[in-house]
Amino acid sequence: MTGREGGALLEPPPGESPVVVLVRPQLAQNIGTVARAMANGGLFHLRLVAPRDGWPQSTAWRASSGADRILDAATVFETVEDAVADCHRVLATCPRPRHVIIPVLTARAAAAELRSINSGSLRAAILFGPERAGLDTEDLARADTLVRYPLNPQHMSLNLAQAVMILAYEWWIAEEPTPPRAFMTNETRVATKGELEGFLGRLVRELDACGFLSNLPKRPGMVRNLRHLFERGEVTEQELRTLHGVVTELSRGRVARGGPAAPEPGTTDPGTVDPQIDG
Repeated sequence: MTGREGGALLEPPPGESPVVVLVRPQLAQNIGTVARAMANGGLFHLRLVAPRDGWPQSTAWRASSGADRILDAATVFETVEDAVADCHRVLATCPRPRHVIIPVLTARAAAAELRSINSGSLRAAILFGPERAGLDTEDLARADTLVRYPLNPQHMSLNLAQAVMILAYEWWIAEEPTPPRAFMTNETRVATKGELEGFLGRLVRELDACGFLSNLPKRPGMVRNLRHLFERGEVTEQELRTLHGVVTELSRGRVARGGPAAPEPGTTDPGTVDPQIDG
């Protein structure tokens, strides 16, 4: 929800952007959820062809979750021909094969095609059919390209808003600069190799002192495994400080029980291998 009176401050982007055409939609609530999906993907232009229950319908605004301005600007047409008369290209979603010779695109390829069309100052429309039956052959005859979603062939059922959401998402993500992978560190940062090395050296000294690494033939491999464990991930500075605290408390407990203290940095116990060299 937006929390704003009259919904989110949505407005059409400059230039041309895709026109979503709902052909004979049956439920006002579905029109509202379509507007919500369009807003999520940065689409604004909505056209309705012969909505079954007429237009406007207040239920649509209640279902739009703040996408009011898209519904306010929606226009109504009697036929598909009228709805696409001012468009240069028409794409149509088609859930099942048709006996026609025509280009067929996935949603991702369709989004790229739409970006290319609109960048040339041409207007493109995407037809979405009624909830129950989808577009009929006469509707498809108005399109120059079909769009099919490669979903699980055992269950390819989508509701109207879901169908619009998939295409709207692909449209948005086609030029979205967000990197596909990010590492959130919040108030801290990724530890440097020097900081990580300092912790590993201390950990190995403490493990030597408590006897965990007393098996000399296996010790180099055990130290390497510990190193791989910490080098494998992006350990943060805060996490290293926490681990230092853990090691401090474990060391205090051992010394309090009469155990040996760990050697100072730069020294080694007799019979052990310096982790800095072994690593």
